[in-house]
Amino acid sequence: MEKKTILVVEDEPSIAEVVSLYLQRAEFRTLLAADGPTAIRQLEKHFPDLVVLDIMLPGMDGMALTRWIRERSNVPIIMLTARREEADRIAGLELGADDYVVKPFSPPEIVSRCRAVLRRTGRAEESPEWQRTLTFTDLTIDPLTRTVTVSGQTVILTAKEFDMLHFLTRHPRQVFTRDQLLQNVWGLTDYIDPGTVTVHVRRLREKIETDPSRPARILTVWGVGYKFEP
Repeated sequence: MEKKTILVVEDEPSIAEVVSLYLQRAEFRTLLAADGPTAIRQLEKHFPDLVVLDIMLPGMDGMALTRWIRERSNVPIIMLTARREEADRIAGLELGADDYVVKPFSPPEIVSRCRAVLRRTGRAEESPEWQRTLTFTDLTIDPLTRTVTVSGQTVILTAKEFDMLHFLTRHPRQVFTRDQLLQNVWGLTDYIDPGTVTVHVRRLREKIETDPSRPARILTVWGVGYKFEP
């Protein structure tokens, strides 16, 4: 089964790297471009299945690039921008963008948006590994419906609690530092207190552990970080 290719057009290297990493983990192939001319060369050479495009680009901005793409192709486009004004969102959609995400965003959201746009445009090719239900004795995680059950009872998690649990359960027994969890679950570490991870671990334990004071699932590796014990 051939992987779908997504072109990420973003001039901030850290954002481009994180978005690309998450898409690759979701079994997509990624291409990168930091400006309009590079994006055009990638488009002409590789014919990607979807474009994730930042509006604020040096030189040729995202609006102009969207116009260029739409004059030549119907490849789906998801716009990224720090702008919150409704007029910018409408302008991008009217130019032919298929979706629009405002920064700051969570990388898992980008993955979900990409899948949704690919499904909607008839280009979907879901990854069996990413979408499969995970079951560990009395704990079940369904990423498609984003539901978690413990001993058959549905547990209500926040979006980030689910993202953290899903990430840890997809890497059983692998130890992650708080910074690694911030990078993989929240996407960017510069503006988030590492204590956020500790808080989310405590809340997850309260919701999925039989005895949160003596956790058997989400374990602390002293001096390092956390891991999931299947």
